[in-house]
Amino acid sequence: MGKSGAVDDVMRAVRLVAAGEVRLVSEPRPLPGPGECLVQVSAVGLCGSDLHWYAEGGIGDARLADPLVIGHEAAGVIVAGPRAGQRVAIDPAVPCERCEQCRAGWRNLCPAVRFLGHGATDGALREFLAWPEHLLHRVPEQLTDGDVAMLEPLGVAVHAHDLGHQHLGDTVIVVGCGPIGLCLLQVARAAGAARVLAVDPLPHRARAALDLGADAVLPPEPAAFAAALAEQTAGRGVDVAYEAAGPDAAVSLAVEAARPGGRVVLAGIPDSDSTTFTASVARRKGLTLALVRRMTDVYPRAMALVLGGAVDVRRVVSHTFPLERAADAFALAVAREGLKVIVHPTLP
Repeated sequence: MGKSGAVDDVMRAVRLVAAGEVRLVSEPRPLPGPGECLVQVSAVGLCGSDLHWYAEGGIGDARLADPLVIGHEAAGVIVAGPRAGQRVAIDPAVPCERCEQCRAGWRNLCPAVRFLGHGATDGALREFLAWPEHLLHRVPEQLTDGDVAMLEPLGVAVHAHDLGHQHLGDTVIVVGCGPIGLCLLQVARAAGAARVLAVDPLPHRARAALDLGADAVLPPEPAAFAAALAEQTAGRGVDVAYEAAGPDAAVSLAVEAARPGGRVVLAGIPDSDSTTFTASVARRKGLTLALVRRMTDVYPRAMALVLGGAVDVRRVVSHTFPLERAADAFALAVAREGLKVIVHPTLP
C-alpha cells in the first residue's frame, strides 16, 4: 500500500463542475509540499461565498474555469509528522507575507493571497488536503468538529466587529441574521453593547437572533423599520450598523439605522457585484463606511470567545450532511432553509 494508485492514496472530493452542479469524484490524495501537513478533513461549513460559487459559477470577478473543490470553513486532523493526531482549525488564507499589506498586518488584503476554494486553489470539500503547517491551529477536545469549522465565520464576525469601533454602552444593529450575522450579534453583546437590534426577513433567522441575544428584531419593510427603529432608539439611531446580508435593501437599512456620525460595516456580498444606497442619507449623516474582506489573524480570539462561553457557535449549526450528500447540502443552504449547513467528509 502507499504506491501510486493504491487504495489508501485515493480520496473522495466534491467538485463544482458548473453553476448549480457539484459532483462526487475519486481522485489522488494531495501530497504535502515543504512546510505543509496532510490533514484529514472532518467538517466543512458552507459559507455565503460558497453559495455564490455554487449558484452563479463564481463570485465577483472570479469565475469558474475548471472544476473546483470549494469550501473554506474547515476542521481536520493532522495525519502524519510530529503533529500527527492533532485536531486543528484550518486558516484558509495563505498570504504572500512580502507585500506592503502583509508587512502592515493586513494579510487579508494581500493581492497575491491563495484561498481555499477560490480561483485555482481547491478547497476543503474532500477527505484530505495539504496545507501550510503554520496555518493549522490546534484546538482543544471540548470543541466538536462543527464548532471548529465555525471558527472561520466567527473570525469574519470578529474582524467585522473590529472595523465597527464599537464602544461600551453602544447601541448596534445587525442587518442579516445568517451565520455571520448571528455570530456578530453575540460578539457585539460580549463587547459591551447596551442594546443589540437585528433585522432579517426569514422568521427562523429572526427567532434565532432573539434566542442568541438580540433585544429586538425589527421588520425589514422600510416604513415599518423606520418606525420600529425610532421606538427602539428614541429617534437617535444606532452607533454601529453591521450589514451581513448583501442585497442593496439590507445596505439601505443599515445606512438608515446609523445615527449621524455613526459607522456602517458592510460584510455581506451582493449577487450583482455592486452596492447602491441613497447617497444623500449617508452624506448628510457623515457616516463612516467600512467594508469587510475576510479576516485578519483572529483565530485565537475566536477560539477564546467560544471556550469562554461568550459566543455559542453550536446553536448556529442547523444541518449536517455526509460528503456524498453535498448536493443536498447546497440545495438546502441556497434555499436559506436553515442556518449553518455543515458537511462531514468522514461520515459514512
